[in-house]
Amino acid sequence: MKLINCVVIVLLVFLSACNQNTQQNIDLSGEWKFQIDSLDVGIAEHWYNLDLSETVQLPGSMVENGKGNPVGPNTHWVGNQRNMEWFEDENYKPFLSDEEYLFPYWLIPDKHYYGAAWYQKTVDIPSDWKEQNIELYLERCHWETQVWVDGQKVGLQNSLGTAHQYDLTKYLSPGKHKISVCVDNRIKDLDVGPDSHSVSDHTQSNWNGIVGEIKLVKRAKLSISNLQVFPDIANKKVRVEIELKDIAETKGETIIRVEAVSAGNEEEVRVNPVEMKIENRSGKIVIDYPMGDAVRLWDEFDPNLYKLTVEVQSGSAKDEQEVHFGMREIKADGTRFAVNGRPVFLRGTLECAIFPRTGYPPTDVESWKRIITICRAHGLNHIRFHSWCPPEAAFTAADELGFYYQVECSSWANSTSRLGDGLPVDKWLYEESVRMIKAYGNHPSFCLMAYGNEPAGKNQKQFLADFVTLWKTKDSRRVYTGGAGWPAIEQNDYHNLPQPRIQAWGEGLRSIINAQPPRNDYDWQNRLGKNDRPVVSHEIGQWCVYPNLKESEKYDGVLKAKNFELFRRSLNAHQMGHLADSFLLASGKLQALCYKADIEAALRTPGFGGFQLLDLHDFPGQGTALVGVLDPFWEEKGYITPEEYSRFCNETVPLARLPKRIFKSNETISAEIEVAHFGPKELAGVTPHWKIADQLGTVVREGNLATTNLNWGNGIKLGFVETTIPTEKAKQFTLEVEIAGFINSWDIWVYPSEQPKLQEEILVVQELNKKAITTLKNGGKVLLTARIGSVKNGKGGEVGIGFSSIFWNTAWTGGQKPHTLGILCDPNHPALADFPTEFHSNWQWWDAMSHSNAINVEVFSNPVQPILRVIDDWVTNRQLALIFEAKVGKGKLMVTGIDLVDNLKNRPEAQQLLYSLENYMTGEKFNPLTQLSENEIREIFE
Repeated sequence: MKLINCVVIVLLVFLSACNQNTQQNIDLSGEWKFQIDSLDVGIAEHWYNLDLSETVQLPGSMVENGKGNPVGPNTHWVGNQRNMEWFEDENYKPFLSDEEYLFPYWLIPDKHYYGAAWYQKTVDIPSDWKEQNIELYLERCHWETQVWVDGQKVGLQNSLGTAHQYDLTKYLSPGKHKISVCVDNRIKDLDVGPDSHSVSDHTQSNWNGIVGEIKLVKRAKLSISNLQVFPDIANKKVRVEIELKDIAETKGETIIRVEAVSAGNEEEVRVNPVEMKIENRSGKIVIDYPMGDAVRLWDEFDPNLYKLTVEVQSGSAKDEQEVHFGMREIKADGTRFAVNGRPVFLRGTLECAIFPRTGYPPTDVESWKRIITICRAHGLNHIRFHSWCPPEAAFTAADELGFYYQVECSSWANSTSRLGDGLPVDKWLYEESVRMIKAYGNHPSFCLMAYGNEPAGKNQKQFLADFVTLWKTKDSRRVYTGGAGWPAIEQNDYHNLPQPRIQAWGEGLRSIINAQPPRNDYDWQNRLGKNDRPVVSHEIGQWCVYPNLKESEKYDGVLKAKNFELFRRSLNAHQMGHLADSFLLASGKLQALCYKADIEAALRTPGFGGFQLLDLHDFPGQGTALVGVLDPFWEEKGYITPEEYSRFCNETVPLARLPKRIFKSNETISAEIEVAHFGPKELAGVTPHWKIADQLGTVVREGNLATTNLNWGNGIKLGFVETTIPTEKAKQFTLEVEIAGFINSWDIWVYPSEQPKLQEEILVVQELNKKAITTLKNGGKVLLTARIGSVKNGKGGEVGIGFSSIFWNTAWTGGQKPHTLGILCDPNHPALADFPTEFHSNWQWWDAMSHSNAINVEVFSNPVQPILRVIDDWVTNRQLALIFEAKVGKGKLMVTGIDLVDNLKNRPEAQQLLYSLENYMTGEKFNPLTQLSENEIREIFE
């Protein structure tokens, strides 16, 4: 037994020694000593020589470790705040106190810290690391780091998008050493812009810490310091650029061996290795490596990857490195993109560093695969990283799944910063771009690149022209634009422009969706100008939805939705807490309708390059921008599924150009049918099928269009649908088109060309005149339909109503109209029996919303239950009605803030709604319960 124990001990010692001899990394995750440097005295007082008094766990942030200061009115936030008069708003005052800090502009961390903090760890260097190169690798730091080893200053790094890597070779020998890292998250001389999503509290939070891999890496004396692979699909080869460190100090001949092998789940393909002797001692080596005849290309449909291994040996010095890459080429082909020669339309969303549970982006591949899978389920193929650069794991996930990225250099140089004026940010942006290309340039998913977002500066154009020209010359693996949003400089490979969308910033009620009757026969050809390169529309959508107040329970990480608590209390104070879920679902249906209109307009535009949504999921900052059909956790809200969304957003989308959506029964329903097709291949012999069905699913009309070949492109014309649907009762129908298994649909309404005669005549007035008062006093019936602008401020007249949802939010846009989120009603209410509707806004309500005043029913002495409610901004939560009824004196009064009199002959929806209300008023069901006085009604109006 003793002999066996001795053998086991010897074996364990041997295995331990073998492990030590082969160890390449020392994992530094775990417990670190820690100290906050709130007075910024750590360097002056040589804290790197001290033993720090506290501890934290890394990887992690200060707030994850419970470190920092309580959040309150004096917190030093990073991020601009607008429209700050909310502090004085009577709607908020009851909920603001010293005991509890509620803040509506972004999510709030449990604790917050702005400044320097120190992290310290003792490491034990193995004996076999003697005379080896040693690197400290800190995958993602926020933000600036400075490093000391045993009291000796190593250096300073400030990358926001790549790992901080320090050469510790001359500082570390076998044995124990103290590594001290000072992390500083302040914006100092280097100002990338406080709203940049790389640093801002608006989204990921301005955290302090180190996340991802934290390790010491042993490298050979002769080592590969940079390895870049440049695919050449036309010639079936790659150019391999290798930079060697310390090659000049080696002796003997240098041999390099290069070999590629396919890296997916498919049958492995090995490419013949190349081995050669290198005479060049400069440290930079370029090798043309043939990939063979059976090259597998990478794109969104076939994300084939290769692993390239490079071995270098000079005498006894040896190093090996491997990198994954894809045989992919992206270029501007006229006004469209082409990937490997096939036209591509970018269907993208933004990712703005929104990760509420941690306050920083994940560094594991599975988290990013989840996000990409969700995006793909909604028909997308592209993500733009707005003013930040994601970690390595994000690229790896996109490589494996086949997804296109636009990546930016972590800057939004606009409010407090600018480009081209010689500020430190100019030099930093160049250096950061170099770091990003070195770290992530081999990833085939890294397809597009910009400096960052919406720049400022009188010399910005020249700075960005030089920036784009530099990278177009240095690296052809992707396409480049100067800035997202602007400027459209000549040097750009493509432009990000804000013009091609249905609602512009500051456009208010003048936009297509709010100023023009319902139609979807327009596109953006007239908004693209004479561009001879691809245009990707900048931040389309921005359509809001009412907060999902139940979502607050999900915030179980470091960021809390205190803004939602503020909105909840406001809603309850206005006696509408029970309507929260209904407001969410109704406004969500309108939001989805607005996104469908935005996306289809882009798909109808011939030669268009693509769009970038703002956003598929909510943006929690800038005053709370609830613009997503998904919440910040990438989860559904309950009013549209990925399957429904991908009907109008996909690789192939049937389209219908309808010059209007409302028809009389004696009119011809006409629609030009098109398709946008960017699938993996062109299709031959496709027969489009169309049908029109009522709300019960009964098909009333159907047919086929001519069989055709489906080529790649936008707005491909397939034929016309022309038909009539005679009806004696108002009905809602759905036009559905199916092409090659892809289905899309559009609601239309058909109203009778002539209405049946009413049982009695209803007095219709536009003000409470003498005749109306007399009628009410005598027990009669009156329909009061208000002129636009006739409702007093404070009674609802201050509310800006339009058809669309709120754009971005009212807090950040200075109260841009519309201020509302659509309608909420009971579709089975008898007053709407002749005006077919769902519980939410649809296109038949455009006319009403465009000719209306909101009426604040909270001003009345008795509770009023609206027949048609308009959903107010969650910031104000007023009880707003468009239609309500009341008893006045002995009579019965129907009040509508919708003008149902002016220009009635040209407004079929108004005609039909008026008929529905009057028909209801003639029957026994018109029996208002709420008693109001004549003066109360008068006081509403100017």
